[in-house]
Amino acid sequence: MSEAPYPGHERAADRELVTSRVIAAPRARVYEAFSDPAQLARWWGPAGFTNTFETFELRAGGAWRFVMHGPDGVDYANESVFVEVLPGQRVVFNHLSSPAFEMSITFSDHGPRTAVGWRQRFASAEECRRIAVIAVPANEQNLDRLAALLREPA
Repeated sequence: MSEAPYPGHERAADRELVTSRVIAAPRARVYEAFSDPAQLARWWGPAGFTNTFETFELRAGGAWRFVMHGPDGVDYANESVFVEVLPGQRVVFNHLSSPAFEMSITFSDHGPRTAVGWRQRFASAEECRRIAVIAVPANEQNLDRLAALLREPA
C-alpha cells in the first residue's frame, strides 16, 4: 500500500476489499441466485458453512438477518440492512454485525456470462487490513460456491 497523502488521511481504496469473478451464467440467473433466499442460503459464506435465514427483505431499508453455521459448530449471527437494490444490477447493504462494513455487489453482462463485483468498505484502513486475512479467501470461496450452484441444472 502506498503512503497516505497526509497524516491521518486514508484513501478510500485503503479501506476496501474488492473481489470479482466472471460466472458462466446469464445475469438474470446470477441475480436470481442472490435475490432468492432459498438459493442464497445454499451458497453464501465460505466453504463448509451453512446458513439459517431469519429475515431477508431485499429492498432499500429492508433487513437481512441470518446465522452462519461454521463447520466447527460455531454460529455467527449476522445482521444487515439493504441500502440500495437495483434488480439485476446492484445491491448495497450495510453489515451491522462485527465486523461492520458496507458491501456493494454488482452484476453486469460479460457476453453470455456475468461479471460479479464485490466491494467491501470498512471504517478504517486498519480494520480492513485486519479483516482481509479472513475475508479475501472467504470471498473467493463464496464466489466458488455461487459458481458451483449455477452449474447445477435449473
